[in-house]
Amino acid sequence: MAGDIRLIVQGDDFGMCHAVNVGTMQAFQEGILTQVSTMAACPWFTEAAALARESGIPLGVHQTLTCEWDFLRWRPLTDGPSLVGADGTFFRTIAEARASVTHADAVRELSAQVARFAAEGLAVDYLDVHMGESAPEAYAEISNAVGKPYIYGPVESRRFASIETLSDREAAAKKPWVLAYIAGLTPGVHLLVTHCAAAEPELAALTAPGTETYRWAEEYRLGDQDIVTDPEIRKAIEERDIELVSVRNAFTG
Repeated sequence: MAGDIRLIVQGDDFGMCHAVNVGTMQAFQEGILTQVSTMAACPWFTEAAALARESGIPLGVHQTLTCEWDFLRWRPLTDGPSLVGADGTFFRTIAEARASVTHADAVRELSAQVARFAAEGLAVDYLDVHMGESAPEAYAEISNAVGKPYIYGPVESRRFASIETLSDREAAAKKPWVLAYIAGLTPGVHLLVTHCAAAEPELAALTAPGTETYRWAEEYRLGDQDIVTDPEIRKAIEERDIELVSVRNAFTG
């Protein structure tokens, strides 16, 4: 039955920068976004926390052990020496982080990131990971410690009928792809990961043109923003009687 289809539309990187915070809130309040994965180690987390308290948006901890940008750099909340490169900030790639980060430093850092949510008076519903797993064994340990699901873990991820990412697709192909995706959803809980942002000048300044991450800075985010706030996309969801949910209520009822 169509009514048995539940869709989580997730926005990643909340707290990374102001443009992401603005776009994410618009996507939640005016679009189809249902939850956000939030980065406690990033410069704009305090603003994100204030917006979350005001709006009640469902939150996940976007566990962060890397920083991919050229010009927007962030540091760990803790002082583990294996977490950082020569400039004192997180490594740029998963490969670099995996080659350096120790389990003990990862656990301490990720615990501190979770604690920062509590310090801001925020409750979290789930945990996931930024870019990829830099310290694979640490994520389950943190999840068990805080009693929240690590949604990309080997057990939790199997609860989803599908997990897809919208972002790294050509702009012209995104809307046709999403409409086909919606039309093909089967009963169960589906997770669609997006990276939303408002059209602010800071996006283009995150990293140098021509780098591996350049398209992730602005192009992919603005394309995602257009999709999740597009009335035609919402209409397609409503016509199939798909329920928009978050992890908080996806597996109940």
